[in-house]
Amino acid sequence: AADRNVSSDDDIEVSDDYINPQAEDRELKLQLLRKYSGYLGTLKQEFSKKKKKGKLPKEARQILMDWWNKHYKWPYPSEQQKMALAACTGLDQKQINNWFINQRKRHWKPSEERQFMVMDPHCYIDGLLDNAFPMDLSSTLM
Repeated sequence: AADRNVSSDDDIEVSDDYINPQAEDRELKLQLLRKYSGYLGTLKQEFSKKKKKGKLPKEARQILMDWWNKHYKWPYPSEQQKMALAACTGLDQKQINNWFINQRKRHWKPSEERQFMVMDPHCYIDGLLDNAFPMDLSSTLM
C-alpha cells in the first residue's frame, strides 16, 4: 500500500491543458522562419560573400599580371586604367586596388628615386624626373 503513494513517470496524468514545450518551440521556429525567411536568406548571402576569401579567377589574375609586367617600372594604374581592368576582368575596383597594393608590397622594389617620389611626389621639381617615370597617361588599357 505504501508503494501506491510513490509515483513514477508512468503514473503522471497528462491533462488537456498540458503544453509540450518541444512542440511549442517547433511552432515558434516555424512562425519565425515564415516571417523572416527572406531576411535570413539575404544575411546568409552577405555572410557567404564576406567569408569567401581566396584567389581571384585565373583569367583575371593573368590580365592583371600582363598589365603589371608591361608597367613594372611604375605599377600604379590610373583611375581610367583601373576601370578598364575592372571591365576586362569582371572584378570590382576594390579588388583591383587591393591586388595592386598586395602585388607592389610583395613583388616590387622601386629605385631610391622612385621611393622618394612615392613618399612625397610634390618634393620634385617639374621636369626633373620626366624621363625617369614612363607613365602611360592614355586612357587605353595597355
